[in-house]
Amino acid sequence: MSVFKKFFKGIIHNRDPKDDTVKVKGEPKPKYYGTVTPYPNFNASSDASVLQSAIESKDVDEDVIVAILVKRSNEQRQKIKAVYEASSGKNLVKSLKSALRSDLEDVALALLMPPAHFDAYLLRRATKGLGTDEDVLVEILATRSNREIEEIKKVFRQEYKRELEEVIKDETSGDFTMALLAMLNAKRDESAGVDMELARKDAKILFEAGEAIGDADVSAFVDILTTRSGPQLSKTFQHYATISDLTLPKALQMELKGDIEDCLIDIVKCAWNTPAFFAEKLHRAMKGHGTCEKTLIRVLVSRSEVDLQKIVEEYRAMFERTLHEDIVNDTKGHYQKVLLGLCGPY
Repeated sequence: MSVFKKFFKGIIHNRDPKDDTVKVKGEPKPKYYGTVTPYPNFNASSDASVLQSAIESKDVDEDVIVAILVKRSNEQRQKIKAVYEASSGKNLVKSLKSALRSDLEDVALALLMPPAHFDAYLLRRATKGLGTDEDVLVEILATRSNREIEEIKKVFRQEYKRELEEVIKDETSGDFTMALLAMLNAKRDESAGVDMELARKDAKILFEAGEAIGDADVSAFVDILTTRSGPQLSKTFQHYATISDLTLPKALQMELKGDIEDCLIDIVKCAWNTPAFFAEKLHRAMKGHGTCEKTLIRVLVSRSEVDLQKIVEEYRAMFERTLHEDIVNDTKGHYQKVLLGLCGPY
């Protein structure tokens, strides 16, 4: 079975878009699919004091640290950080670095970063040192909104004193660079509507750019895949299937090779079903011998206030087992407690 057939097997993708909205004062609003919600009766001063006691006790009270970090929203964690520093004169991040170790330290520090800072940090780590983590670059740029990408670029500039575009140009090459820069432009249509005529036109362009002529016209793929909305692309893929004997992903696999192939296929997966894309990432991180802790932390932290409920749902549908079960089998200790806490009720 091809990697793409595996991806689509059992995916819950026939949702009515109306199911993703709820009426507030008569107006449709997006439903919340995160697993972490603001803690009721939140008191930043109390949390900061409890954290300080847990960190400074003779034996660091990791249970208390885990309970507070997992059960507070990111916005609440930022308030705790500020109060902790004001009341103790110490930096909470540095205090936790001294108190915790290994994977628990990594996930705790990730939870304390605002989303744009966490993404900028991940992009910096993916492009720093020997080798570039192409998967992380694509994952972040293909799944963040235009506004989020602009914020990431701003934070990256402030934190690392370089333009993200320049780093991408230095660390990648060829068509892959072109695709990343196109996503960095943050020009994707984010409307929910679908233009049927445009879908037919785009499907024809993609067919001619890939299958109908010799060498694939990568720029045509990049232009369409990085500027159209998810719903629009889904309709385009359906039209593509009516004029070709191949699915678009299969055509990409045949026509392209290397980073650009992986990049464009990931964009297609995200357009079709973003939660399923992340479910597959998590499954790969725990499949076989060894566990990719960086992937577990990156995905669970970054999606915990976005769509982790849907990811948990897709995971069960795609792999016929629960995400919770695999986390229990692949991790241990307080680190495991954090990951399970982020996944929500079992």
